[in-house]
Amino acid sequence: MIATFQKHILNFKIPSGTSRGVMNSKETYFLILKTEEGFGVGECGLLRGLSIDDRPDYEEELAGVCENIELGVTEVDLYEALQEFPSIQFGVETAFKSLHSENSFELFPSEFTRGEAAIPINGLVWMGDKVFMKEQISEKLKQGFTCIKMKIGAIDFKTELDLLKSIRKEFSASEVELRVDANGAFSPKVALEKLKVLSDLQLHSIEQPIKQGQWQEMARLCEETPLPIALDEELIGIFSEEEKSKLLDTIKPQFIILKPSLIGGFRGSDTWIKLAENHKAGWWITSALESNVGLNAISQYTFIKNSKLPQGLGTGSLYTNNIDSPLEVSNGALNYSQSTGWIFNF
Repeated sequence: MIATFQKHILNFKIPSGTSRGVMNSKETYFLILKTEEGFGVGECGLLRGLSIDDRPDYEEELAGVCENIELGVTEVDLYEALQEFPSIQFGVETAFKSLHSENSFELFPSEFTRGEAAIPINGLVWMGDKVFMKEQISEKLKQGFTCIKMKIGAIDFKTELDLLKSIRKEFSASEVELRVDANGAFSPKVALEKLKVLSDLQLHSIEQPIKQGQWQEMARLCEETPLPIALDEELIGIFSEEEKSKLLDTIKPQFIILKPSLIGGFRGSDTWIKLAENHKAGWWITSALESNVGLNAISQYTFIKNSKLPQGLGTGSLYTNNIDSPLEVSNGALNYSQSTGWIFNF
């Protein structure tokens, strides 16, 4: 077997803003396995500034993975050794699953990959000035989304409230579900007050209101909040099952959000789902700005987990140079089109 990796820079069509800053491009890595019978590809979706494995030795680690694969080290052993590199764990899992599948890109055959069913997703509204955000909201509603997720915490809170109020004036909570994502932008001192104001707008939930790592503060918020809280960044860097269970037992969140590239791929997600259900917490799955290679794997995995909530999988159209794939968004859902194929050159 030959194992190599390839770096790819994804360029955003429009600069995308969060409370952590504005992104114009995003790097990712493809792990490619070749045998005489075929090939497999996985994506190591590193997200600079957020991934726990955003380290100077990342490419060195990838090179070592390729060397070990060629030496015959098994996927399971590789996965276990890569605990501190969750995005590479995801790439390894996906590459081997791709290699062993009849179709290199059909990893979890289902009604979704046969084009018989779609995955409901949220329409994502990025941060920007009021005009830009309002334009995005209008466009998402025109495209048939019934769940809108809005990034907040970068412009002033009153302006963000006004935007949310403008949606609520036109659409009730039963017509359009609203989620907000603060990316840790609120301080613990004012977070509860802001959650009370937001709850008047009948929102579904808020993601990560305060920065991760403040377990006691987050636990207090989850206990007192009038608005359901979803943990996102809080899950990053929590490796052992014991520590994951301790986090959920301490904070007692209403929801958790799973990003396979950031939490150790399918195995990591499976563990979090099991623990969330044991702790009576809801969950949904979100992509982390991967290319269509990673998004394809995540969406197929998501479908077979049978979540009834809208998922966060609408990021495939963000880039000018994404990998051509059968993934298409229409009427607020992600579809696997039978009329479009993959174009992946390596």
